[in-house]
Amino acid sequence: MSGPSLLKTSIELLDNGKRLRVARLGTGPPIVMLHGYPENLQIWSRLAPLLAKQHEVIAFDWPGMGYSESWSGGATPQLMASRFVSILDEWQINRPTIIGMDMGGQPALAFAAEYPERIERLVVMNSLVFGDEKTSWEIRLLRKFGFNRFALRHLKSIVFRRAESTFLPRDAKLDVAMRNDFWTAFAKPTVRQFISKMCAGFQGTLDQLPGMYGNIACPALVVWAEHDKHFPLIQAERLHQSIPFSQLEVIPDGTHWMVLCHAEELAERIHRWSGI
Repeated sequence: MSGPSLLKTSIELLDNGKRLRVARLGTGPPIVMLHGYPENLQIWSRLAPLLAKQHEVIAFDWPGMGYSESWSGGATPQLMASRFVSILDEWQINRPTIIGMDMGGQPALAFAAEYPERIERLVVMNSLVFGDEKTSWEIRLLRKFGFNRFALRHLKSIVFRRAESTFLPRDAKLDVAMRNDFWTAFAKPTVRQFISKMCAGFQGTLDQLPGMYGNIACPALVVWAEHDKHFPLIQAERLHQSIPFSQLEVIPDGTHWMVLCHAEELAERIHRWSGI
C-alpha cells in the first residue's frame, strides 16, 4: 500500500526526564491523536496531513510504545489518561480535540469522562469498549493475561503478521517504510513488555469504563469500520447510545486500519461533524 510519506518526527525531552517521540503539523485548533498497537504514531500518516489543513495536529508514541521511553507505574486507561494530562500541560494545550483508535480509544474515553474541562471534542474509532460484547477469537485469546504475555514474548512475528492480515483489506499491504517503523518498535522486548502490562491493565478495568461513558459531556463522534474483524459494530452502537452528545458514523467497507485506506473519507466526516 503506497501513499504519503511518514510523518516527520522529533524526540522531545519532557520535564520528567523521559523522551517522547512526537509529530507536529499544521496550524489552527489543536487535534491530538492516540494510537493503539502494534502500531505507533505513524498510523496517522495519511489522516493527519488532511486534518492539518485546518488544525494543528499532534501525534505521539505512547510512553513505553513506539520510540518513546516508558514511565513507571501501571497502564490502565485511567492512568494513561492521567499521563496524557501531564503531557498536555507541558505542551500548554488546554482543550484539544482528541482522536483515539484501538487501545488509544479507551484512554481517550477515560480522559473525556474524567477531565471534561480539558477537551473540546472526542473522536473514537474501532476499540474494545464493552467487554461483554462479541469480539474476534484473537481478541478473546489476547484478553487472557497468560496467553497474552506468552504471545507477545515468544510469538511476536505471528502477532504482528496476524495484525497486518486482519487490520487491512484483503490483499492490501503496509507501505514498506511504515511497516519497518512499526516492526522495529514492536520487536523491542521493552515495548512488548509494556504492551503486555497495558493489556492486563485494560482488561482489569474494562468493566469500569461503561459506567464512565455517560459522564462525557463534550461532542463525540463514534466512527467505525463496517468490516472491523475484531470489534463489531455493536461496540460502536452501544457506545453511541451511552455517550449523551454523540454521533455515529460507519465507514462502508472499512477495516480496522481504516485510517490508512479511508483517510480522505474520515477527514471529510470529521470536518463535517466538527464544523471547522
